[in-house]
Amino acid sequence: MPTALSPARLRVARMHAQLLAGPPAAGVVGAVRGAAAVQAQDLRASWLGVRARTSGLTVADVRRAVGEERSVIRTWAMRGTLHMVPAADAGWITDLFGPALLPRFARRRAELWLDDGLCAKAVDALPDILAGGRALTRSDLVAALGEAGVPVPTEGQAPAHLTLYAALRGVVCRGPDTEGGEATYVLLRDWVGSWEPRDPDVALAKLARRHVSGYGPTRPEDFAAWSGLPARQVRRAWELVAPALTEVSTASGPMWVIGDAADALPDVPARPRVRLIGAYDGYLLGYRDRSEVLPAEHARAVTPGGGVLHPAVVVDGRVVARWRRAGEAVRVEPFAALDDGTLAAVAAEVADIGRFLGADTRLEVA
Repeated sequence: MPTALSPARLRVARMHAQLLAGPPAAGVVGAVRGAAAVQAQDLRASWLGVRARTSGLTVADVRRAVGEERSVIRTWAMRGTLHMVPAADAGWITDLFGPALLPRFARRRAELWLDDGLCAKAVDALPDILAGGRALTRSDLVAALGEAGVPVPTEGQAPAHLTLYAALRGVVCRGPDTEGGEATYVLLRDWVGSWEPRDPDVALAKLARRHVSGYGPTRPEDFAAWSGLPARQVRRAWELVAPALTEVSTASGPMWVIGDAADALPDVPARPRVRLIGAYDGYLLGYRDRSEVLPAEHARAVTPGGGVLHPAVVVDGRVVARWRRAGEAVRVEPFAALDDGTLAAVAAEVADIGRFLGADTRLEVA
């Protein structure tokens, strides 16, 4: 008989899988790998994603891992969205997602006057432009391409889609940020080293296993929504990883975890486990159906539409509030009154955000 999980235990199990409860991750790489990647299109939100999964780190540690140690990189992967991934995984992740996602953006590139010939010329020119470890902002990169005889349109989204194309081709990735927080681009192989091509089935199985480990209990449809891979590849990935999975029974139907993890799924703690997660956190982006952790009646407060996903307060796996930072104030807007124990834990989280950022913070409850 599959292990049976109550909704409360399911939420706590997912919180543990995402490293938002239980032992903290070992450093920046541990947080990124354990969470199966950290969403990174919002720079500061990605920092907070690491904070919520570690203990004692500061934002300087995250910036150092990205810009100096090069132990994690930022590139386009799941769903064609910018993610922070371990540098050691950059090669196989790029080789897997590039061919799957490049056709998806072809129509948009054409609308932006980025035809296949222009994109090919840009990709050929970039190694010389970025040679020697050079890091350029997107506007400087486009200007350098123009000087090299590759006239990339400078208006609208054309520069963004050109760099996306080059990243999915495995040519560039994000480099260190400027002092002002602007992104730069570097040659991927210069940044992380070369890699050997991996069998597609091996890469698919590795990605699926990482998803189940970081998001379990989970389902194939969750893996599909999280990865953004075509249905054929999703089915193949699940077939490959299925022998290593164990089924658990939930009110929402069968779900799966890695191997004997079903025997060690955590119980609901006596004291609430509270985490303040940043915008676009994977805890809310890793599932097709968020209703297990985000009550439907409050969903629009956190996900109002237009691709926006606000920072949230998570208590024992359930989203109970959204929050935002304005200067020193961290303003928490609960969906219902919070008890004293939960408020004390929220205040501790607010203080830790201040410690992590090296800034003064104070809690305000709406």
